Amino acid sequence: MNRLNEMTIDELCIQTIRTLSIDGVQKANSGHPGAPMGLAPLAYVLFTKIMQHNPDNPHWFNRDRFVLSNGHASMLLYSMLHLCGYDLPLDELKQFRQWGSKTPGHPEAHLTAGVETTTGPLGQGVMNSVGMAIAEAHLAATYNRDGFDIVNHFTYAICGDGDLMEGASHEAASLAGHLGLSRLIWIYDDNHISIEGSTDLAFTEDVAKRFQGYNWHVQNLGEKGNDIAAIEKALKRAQREKNRPSLILLRTHIGYGSPNMQDTSEVHGSPLGEEEVKLTKEYYGWPTDETFFIPEKAAAHFAQTKQRGKGKQRGWMRKFNAYKKAFPELAAQLNAAISGKLPDGWDEKLPQFKPSDGAMATRKASGAVINSFADRIPWFVGGSADLTPSTNTFIKSSGYFSKETPANRNIAWGVREHVMAAACNGLALHGGIRPYGATFFVFTDYARPGIRLSAIMHLPVIYVMTHDSIGLGEDGPTHQPVEHLASLRAMPNVTLIRPADANETTFAWKAALENANGPTILVLTRQGLPVFDRSELGSADGVTMGAYILAKEKGLKPAVILIASGSEVAIVMDAKKQLDDAGIDTRVVSMPSWELFRMQSAKYQKEVLPPSVKARVALEAGSPMGWRDWVGEKGIIIGIDTFGASAPYKEIYKHYGLTAENVVGKVKALVG
Repeated sequence: MNRLNEMTIDELCIQTIRTLSIDGVQKANSGHPGAPMGLAPLAYVLFTKIMQHNPDNPHWFNRDRFVLSNGHASMLLYSMLHLCGYDLPLDELKQFRQWGSKTPGHPEAHLTAGVETTTGPLGQGVMNSVGMAIAEAHLAATYNRDGFDIVNHFTYAICGDGDLMEGASHEAASLAGHLGLSRLIWIYDDNHISIEGSTDLAFTEDVAKRFQGYNWHVQNLGEKGNDIAAIEKALKRAQREKNRPSLILLRTHIGYGSPNMQDTSEVHGSPLGEEEVKLTKEYYGWPTDETFFIPEKAAAHFAQTKQRGKGKQRGWMRKFNAYKKAFPELAAQLNAAISGKLPDGWDEKLPQFKPSDGAMATRKASGAVINSFADRIPWFVGGSADLTPSTNTFIKSSGYFSKETPANRNIAWGVREHVMAAACNGLALHGGIRPYGATFFVFTDYARPGIRLSAIMHLPVIYVMTHDSIGLGEDGPTHQPVEHLASLRAMPNVTLIRPADANETTFAWKAALENANGPTILVLTRQGLPVFDRSELGSADGVTMGAYILAKEKGLKPAVILIASGSEVAIVMDAKKQLDDAGIDTRVVSMPSWELFRMQSAKYQKEVLPPSVKARVALEAGSPMGWRDWVGEKGIIIGIDTFGASAPYKEIYKHYGLTAENVVGKVKALVG
């Protein structure tokens, strides 16, 4: 029975959210209607009564950030964005999950106005939110002054049972509690249902006690999923907490109002079906013959959100303009940080290394490069997963970020690669920060989900990955990456750079910092490498082109081209000397980045790798997969197709044939 005229304005708005979500999923015949139906009251309170946001300007810097970590509930977010006045027309809701729409199955940042981050893999969203909260705390401590709280906002995240089951969320919650990120507020959608059935099948822990153990402020609202007054009070209590992040446990009912599917696993990931949609709308007191119906009173009420948001931003702009007059240098620096543009002269002190510096690991050279530009890019912020002494990623002019010293720029992530990568995404998404994270290259296995989402979202996160090969030596195969170069080169929109010596490392960092369209992975050695004498070889700036001629042939055309990356470049340089002595005119190509090389013109690529030269040998301490693209059908690839071993690294290299002598032998056989 239609009861629209009897409803309060709050009830009318909540049922509008629910029915829009139901209709979107039903029309697509695909999606997850249950969570939006249960979470509609919470979303209504957040977007219309609590959050500071302006639908007319989704990128207003001092807005509150909202993360839907259980991204399968995307229709809830799309319904809220449309109703609040973001640039998401109703027709887009009707094209839910269809080709070319702005309403994909899981929310995607930079595609849909108002979506802060791409969520889908459970746990990633809450980890992003930790990065956003770190960014807010750091920027507030750096730029706010008495009477000028220029950076002053909250980060809200809705998470579900799946998020909290994923081990990644433990990393995120542990770190957030340790850092005392008091402007981080999670709301746990405690609906007791997952895809297989009741969460009792696999998830019976006391969530409240778990988060109390993490030093969180915890509120358990119990059976108040539809009590908007209780929800609003809990959110405001969380806002008042000054020392800890907050978790609000909210018992909701998945598929709320569906007579036959409420509190079942079926409503988690399947449309209700036409008959059940009708019965559910009858329960809501909603017109059963209408789809995507928005009552005029509800539309007018939601429209007030935009007006409030405009007023909030105008007030902030007045304060910021006064701040610019009082603190012009700080304001200029903050604007530059938000823009992400590298400051003029940032690279003036990049180091140049000499052979007399002795053998140098590229990880060590990287540390020198970082500290040559860190003070010129004050918004360069990051750290390692408990490996700073090994990765050489400490900014020496700053200390560690903590709840007592949030203005510091070195983040101690602890042994938490999952949250390090995902929170770096949150730092980048928040804005005002250029983030980096560091660990051993083999542990990209743990960081990989975050790296993949960096690539999907085109985020300019820099990943510093050291101990890059069997050159690690005695620690053995568990720590020696073999397949990792190939697997990360296969990931779209990732730029991987493996420099061959200290000077190539300088230009690798230059390329990384100038890449604003996706993540860059710097792959660096543990072992010392010779610094090439550049007096005859020329500059290492060819790194920025992805590949370049390091050592030329003597004649007009080489008889053979040796191609390598990283530490193996020194090996092929030794091989060239032997081949030249044997009368085989040899070119050496250093190829630190396949991705950068592919971006160059066909003319440049042919100059470096002339198609007429079929005799090519590639050498790399990793999987040979992919190298056929560069050596051709007649070329030879020397790589590793098994795991490493525990032994001194020079012995391992010899065992696997990664030697100048083996290269020479292969070349002689190749050229006859």
